[in-house]
Amino acid sequence: MTNLPTVKQLRYLVALEKYGHFGKAAEACYVSQSAFSVAIQALESTLDVQLIDRTNRSVTFTTIGRQIAAQARLCLSDMENLVDIAREQREPLSGELRFGVIPTIAPFMLPEILPGIRRQFSRLDLYIREDQTQRLYEELMRGSLDLILVALPYQMKNVQTMPLLEDRFLLATHKKTRLLDTPNDLRTNRLRPGDILLLEEGHCLRDHVIAALRPYNRDKLNKFEATSLHTLVQMVDSDLGISFIPEMAQNSSLIKGTKVALYPMSKAYVRKIALAWRTSSARGDEFTCLGEFIKDKMRGKF
Repeated sequence: MTNLPTVKQLRYLVALEKYGHFGKAAEACYVSQSAFSVAIQALESTLDVQLIDRTNRSVTFTTIGRQIAAQARLCLSDMENLVDIAREQREPLSGELRFGVIPTIAPFMLPEILPGIRRQFSRLDLYIREDQTQRLYEELMRGSLDLILVALPYQMKNVQTMPLLEDRFLLATHKKTRLLDTPNDLRTNRLRPGDILLLEEGHCLRDHVIAALRPYNRDKLNKFEATSLHTLVQMVDSDLGISFIPEMAQNSSLIKGTKVALYPMSKAYVRKIALAWRTSSARGDEFTCLGEFIKDKMRGKF
């Protein structure tokens, strides 16, 4: 009978590729570095191949090592699907759910939906991670996350998406801005280079706004890129430029206490808020159920 790697060994290998460091990977797996190294060596012995190049101080995967690590992630994902199938049979939306949310949604939607989720699905252990869309998508495909809440359009392969609601962008200016006489001036090419403030690269909100802007206004983008919506609002509050804020943020503490005025924009300035999960996930019916619950909770909120 052929000797097969253990689940533990595969998890260790995937962790080592993720962290690129024996000590950090061992810490993430809650084992000592020596035990971790022994497990990796045992995996190499079982497979009869060298997975790690030990001639360098840093961790360098061999070509076959990277191929096996990629396959290990798929194997672990399939094993998790087995558990998911059994769990769904016992009770839908119970057990562990690793949920990713982007920063331009999390502060505004989570307070609205989490209390109801806890009441409705009391046996659901929800672990939340907030990060930019690309990193959440990568973790979803690695199996580190089960479900993500993102804004569309965004290019993602091998995922199922469920639109929940539309979120318009609102023009944000200082109430007595010197940059515009009226909000309609945005359409008349009066803005100067640097007058439009946006989030930094990596935030899909930035990409959505740029896609909605008329070509002549794209030349007005400021080279400064805010790291968060809070920073963006503070800059607008100081009349350093104009920007665009999600409609779901308009009644939040982000705007309250500032001198920022918000104005509706055309239908082009809109994003779709959606759930996304791997097409291979066995929990699609569960996630659809959760999506319907969220849609019901968010109806009429913004």
